[in-house]
Amino acid sequence: MTSILTMPITPDEGNISQIEESNQDTQAFARAVEAVNRGSEPVVEADKLYESLTDDEKLGLLDGDTPFWIGLRSMVVEGYNVKPYIHGEVARLGIPGIRFVDGPRGCVARHGTAFPVSMARGATWDVTLEEEIGEAIGREIRAQGGNFFGGVCINLPRHPAWGRVQETYGDDPFHLGEFGAALTRGAERYTMACVKHFALNSMENARFKVDVTVDFETLHDVFLPHFKRALDEGASAIMASYNSVNGEWMGQNKYFLTEVLRDLWGFGCVAVTDFIWGIRDGAISLEAGMDVEEPFAQQRATHLANQLDTGNASWADVKRSGVRIIETQLRSYATRNPLDLDESIMACESHRQLARLSAARSMVLLKNDPVGGTPVLPIGNDVTSIAVIGRLATQANLGDHGSSNVRPPGFVSPIEGIRSAFKNAKITLITDDDPEACAIAASEAEVAIIVVGYTAEDEGEYIGVDTMSQPELIGLFPPMPDGFDFFDTTGLKPNESIPPVMSDGQGGDRTSLRLRPIDTEIITRVGKVNKRSVVAIVAAGAVITQEWHKNVPATLIMWYAGMEGGHALADVLSGKENPCGRLPFSIPTSEDHLPFFDPNATSITYDRFHGQRLLDRLGVEAAFPHGFGLSYTTFSIKTATVIKIKDDQVRLQVNVQNTGDRDGRHVIQVYGKRKSGRYSGELMLTGFAVSNIKSGESIEINVDLSLMALAEWDQESRTRIAPDPSDVTLLISSFAHDPDAISIQLVSPDS
Repeated sequence: MTSILTMPITPDEGNISQIEESNQDTQAFARAVEAVNRGSEPVVEADKLYESLTDDEKLGLLDGDTPFWIGLRSMVVEGYNVKPYIHGEVARLGIPGIRFVDGPRGCVARHGTAFPVSMARGATWDVTLEEEIGEAIGREIRAQGGNFFGGVCINLPRHPAWGRVQETYGDDPFHLGEFGAALTRGAERYTMACVKHFALNSMENARFKVDVTVDFETLHDVFLPHFKRALDEGASAIMASYNSVNGEWMGQNKYFLTEVLRDLWGFGCVAVTDFIWGIRDGAISLEAGMDVEEPFAQQRATHLANQLDTGNASWADVKRSGVRIIETQLRSYATRNPLDLDESIMACESHRQLARLSAARSMVLLKNDPVGGTPVLPIGNDVTSIAVIGRLATQANLGDHGSSNVRPPGFVSPIEGIRSAFKNAKITLITDDDPEACAIAASEAEVAIIVVGYTAEDEGEYIGVDTMSQPELIGLFPPMPDGFDFFDTTGLKPNESIPPVMSDGQGGDRTSLRLRPIDTEIITRVGKVNKRSVVAIVAAGAVITQEWHKNVPATLIMWYAGMEGGHALADVLSGKENPCGRLPFSIPTSEDHLPFFDPNATSITYDRFHGQRLLDRLGVEAAFPHGFGLSYTTFSIKTATVIKIKDDQVRLQVNVQNTGDRDGRHVIQVYGKRKSGRYSGELMLTGFAVSNIKSGESIEINVDLSLMALAEWDQESRTRIAPDPSDVTLLISSFAHDPDAISIQLVSPDS
């Protein structure tokens, strides 16, 4: 077998196999897709295609098509994922291969729509809206020649300091699973959707070295249910995380990749590695059930042929993965929307409006006290002067600069949105960290808006110089070919506007859950001189507000709000959009009420207690409980009735009234607890629903629940067992521990 490292290489090289023209059958894959559409089993057609491959092509399915050093150089010079990364293309048979484009806040390739980060979208509690976003991202990926979306990120953030908390939806397994399922449904109409990072990936700085210890009960009750939910919804792939669990790296962890994924859950599609450092041994990973090494030709291309020759790897395992890879592509191409899409779809007007709507619906109003008898927000059209304060008021602060970084063709900053919405007001802008200047500007304005929070320097994906100097990671690189000049950029297109892949000192796990001291000082000074002050927080996770929240009447979490975030902020401030975001986590009053977190740990043990569940166990109140959020109107849950119980599914009919003077949008949250069992009394989210309600109107809302949210792992049967309905009490609420919640005791269907 010819080594990939000795072949002629060019930046645009695709299929590496040497095939004679006489063997070309470029319509073979297309015919197989047609056969599937006529009723043939995808696995049967995949097996036929596989048997038509040469040995080189069979091995070529199992990793990326671009030689490692060429790919790495392109990534550094051109930028990350500016075009799809291709794995296992077989051009002579028309097999497209996996054409990877990252996410989750939009199409990373070229200039896509930058949606709000996933955590913001989780705060909408609106899975229908998330499904629409999945469709929009899928369309843009297709327009860039991609067929694989690597952006269904549903890791559970055990601690809010996790650097990549912005890439996931919240800290509750049921909520996470429903949002992962929604994004999957939308994206799968246009592309293969990949769920990540499997599993227990909630530390950034130590992700390449940390070993997480977890017991089976905690694993299956807390850290895995959301993955199963998204896969059951039809996801085409799953990506393993970098960390190890119970002593084995996830990219080659047979318990997860085979026993759980295949044997317990029946998942039949593709497992892929995370990039570059996703496996430590090609043969071991293959035997464990890992199908594709991403994104370049690396360890498997270097070692797997010899491992097969020596008996350390099996051709049977090669075929198992190879057939699965082709079968997954056939399923996708047979069912996806056949539309031909081009560049005109990228960040088009309808996608931008979707980004604006989702950003507005995500914003969580934490506080809105009255001043002179009237709440500070919304700001009326008659306002004559506004002071906009803060270094973040003018920034394109869309999220971190890692693999989820979208490069939109433009953005709307907070100041631009405010100026557009309040055209008749005098707008004073202060961006310097100067408390005195901020106080003077605020004292001369009717309203002061302070934009504070974090940037990509404070939190996000991290690959730094320290990463690239770790011998155990560098040792995973293949030898550099003789005569190869890594710094020869001939044929590449440097792009100075794209942040470098290796950005030491940026991102990573947060070092604090509080604002900068200078921000706290500015808020305090401004609050003293302007009684109509509003704090807008840019962040991805919990921000402890105890030092300053009493000094201002209004606080709003605006998140990393995407390319239309400035307009969305103004929509909420002005009342054009009534805030309806609800926290997808709880915010504690102290860091002492959070799990232990060491960003540099090499080993750590995870238990089942985090977030609201940990606060409940400690017996302390949250500053803002899970699901909390205010509106410019008020709502009252009047009645709740069980209308169906079948297996572990329950449907409620809930009557909700808008008791205020504005139309609004409310989130019904149903929490459940068991009366018996190991964790009786433990409060868990079991269902939710969102609905528009006009002022003064009462409506009936159907809320579907899953008692599997309260299921407990049974090691003997190796399954999760849902409680009998008669053992469950439901609380129909507006947030966790809502004092106005309606309590319902379920009964068994045959009672």
